[in-house]
Amino acid sequence: MDKNRIEGAARQAKGSLKEAVGKVTGNRELEIEGKADKAAGNAQSAVGKAKDAIRSAVK
Repeated sequence: MDKNRIEGAARQAKGSLKEAVGKVTGNRELEIEGKADKAAGNAQSAVGKAKDAIRSAVK
């Protein structure tokens, strides 16, 4: 498993937490920051999946 997939999943979890805290506290800025972290984590996971697919295809 590519390290980008692991880091991406961690970033998504952090973003979900930030988003939830932002909603509960009414902090719109934190909520938006959480959504951005989730999107970045999603992209990073996709890169890791692509790298894994390439490695599998090469083998």
